[in-house]
Amino acid sequence: MSPSTSRRVGRPRAQERPASGLEPREEVLAAAAELFTTHGYTATSTRAVAERTGLRQASLYHYFDGKEAILAALIEGTVRPSLEVARQLVARTEAAAEARLWALCQCDVMLLCRGPHNLGALYLLPEVQTERFAVFHQVRAELKAAYGQLLAGTEPGAALGALELALRTDLLFGLTESVILIRRADPARDPQALAVATADAALRIAGVPQRSLARLRREGQRLLAARR
Repeated sequence: MSPSTSRRVGRPRAQERPASGLEPREEVLAAAAELFTTHGYTATSTRAVAERTGLRQASLYHYFDGKEAILAALIEGTVRPSLEVARQLVARTEAAAEARLWALCQCDVMLLCRGPHNLGALYLLPEVQTERFAVFHQVRAELKAAYGQLLAGTEPGAALGALELALRTDLLFGLTESVILIRRADPARDPQALAVATADAALRIAGVPQRSLARLRREGQRLLAARR
C-alpha cells in the first residue's frame, strides 16, 4: 500500500491551505485559539473557525460538536499538563515540599504562558461557569488540591489550621493564575522571569523565610531539570 492510500482520510476542505504539520483537529484548535483570544469568543462563529482552517463548516463537526466543545478542549489543555507535573512532584517525597511547591508554581506559570495566545483569559468567560465545562473545573480543582498538598507538607504549612491552610492555598493558586491578567496587560513580558518571580512570591505566601528562597529555588530548578 502506498503512503498516499495508507494515510487516514480526513474530511473534505473548502479550500486548500498550506501544510501546517498539524492534524485537522489540532488545526481547528489553533485557529479557534487565535480567533477566541483576538476577536472574542462570542463574536467568533464555527463558520469563521472552519474558514480559518480551510474546512467546510460541516466538516468541522466531525471533530467537535460545536463551539463550546472547542472552547472546552482549549481550556482543558491549559490545565492537564500542569496537573501531570503536580502529580509527579507530589510523589517526589524525598525532596523538600517547599522546593516542590516552587517547581510546581514555576512550571505552571510557564505552561500558562506558552504559545502565542493567552488561553487562560478564556477562564473568565461566563460560558465557562456552565455544566458543559465540568471536566475543566474538575481537573483545575485537582491541580489546586496538589498545591494545597504541597503547602501542607512545608514546615510553615504543617503549623497551619485547616481554615488558614485553605486560605493560603487559594492565595497560592490565585497568584499563579494572576499571570493570565499580567500577560493580557503586557504580552511582551518575559515568561521565564515572570515564572521565577511568581514561584518566589508563592513561597513567601507559604511562609518560607526570605533567607531560604535562593536555596529552595535552586532545588526546585533541579527538580524541573530532572523531568526533561
